[in-house]
Amino acid sequence: MQMDVDTLIRVAAFTGGGIAMGFGAIGAAIGEGYTAAQANVAVSRNPSLSGDLFKNMLVGQAVAESASIFALVIAILLLFLDVPGHSKLTAAALFGAGLCIGFGAIGSGIGSGFPGGQCCMGIARQPAVVSKMTTNMLIGSAVCQTPAIFSMVVALMLLFMDFSKLPLFPTWAALIGAGVSTGLAAIGSGYGGGLAAGASCEGLARQPEAGSNLTTTMLVGQAVAQTPSIFGLLISFILIFKTFPESTSLSAAMALLSAGICMGFGGIGPGIGNGMAAEGAVRWVARNIKSAGELMRIMLVGQAVSQSTSIYAMVISLVLIFVL
Repeated sequence: MQMDVDTLIRVAAFTGGGIAMGFGAIGAAIGEGYTAAQANVAVSRNPSLSGDLFKNMLVGQAVAESASIFALVIAILLLFLDVPGHSKLTAAALFGAGLCIGFGAIGSGIGSGFPGGQCCMGIARQPAVVSKMTTNMLIGSAVCQTPAIFSMVVALMLLFMDFSKLPLFPTWAALIGAGVSTGLAAIGSGYGGGLAAGASCEGLARQPEAGSNLTTTMLVGQAVAQTPSIFGLLISFILIFKTFPESTSLSAAMALLSAGICMGFGGIGPGIGNGMAAEGAVRWVARNIKSAGELMRIMLVGQAVSQSTSIYAMVISLVLIFVL
């Protein structure tokens, strides 16, 4: 069946919108469900605090919901916006935008649920530190949203930039690859950041006077866990802004698409692994404050080794873009 350009653009926009919201709903729902489950456990442990626990559960769920709201915004834009440029490249960009935010919202939604759930559990154990616990939860959850924000930024760029003057081949593959790179890489970073934030809330309930050390270790661990998503963002920027010479060779297009796939999948494991390392360090800082410095040192060394695999993925992606 032959399709004119306008029909192709609509097909890509509708498909991208469905993918954006469909995948974007996964993570937030899981994160919110985890928070609610832990809130129920906390209420059963300390029923007299059901009011405070209910409020904190809703706050935690609201933050986890942010990732799906980002996906909703992009989906609505894809369905109703009159985008600039009317070429086959516009269709590729719109489809890439949907993939980007759809994948990118998964990890942040799940990750934000961990501090929300552990905050509820912590309040049940330490009612005297409700305010401090809520603040710690909000900080940790906010950092978890960063990868989803990266994905939304790339999706908006793909939506609003005019690519009509660029050659169709192989640029179409670069635009889809850009969406895949940031979207997939954001999964691991969002999830891993949530592991560290959840452990911080748990540790604060165990040892409230360790709050400063816990927050510092959490933020450092989360910062390293964000790095794979930053690598994904870097590859996306290169694929979007670099001008590629026209080539009808399928291998040229597949090299660019594969660069995005490589960095996207290559960022998932390191993001989760870095979060696990941070989770362990943060949890044990609460049990042994005197060893906070040593625990952070071991955490950073462990994260550096885990991070190396995402660097390998970035190197291969750069070779696919600039060498092959």
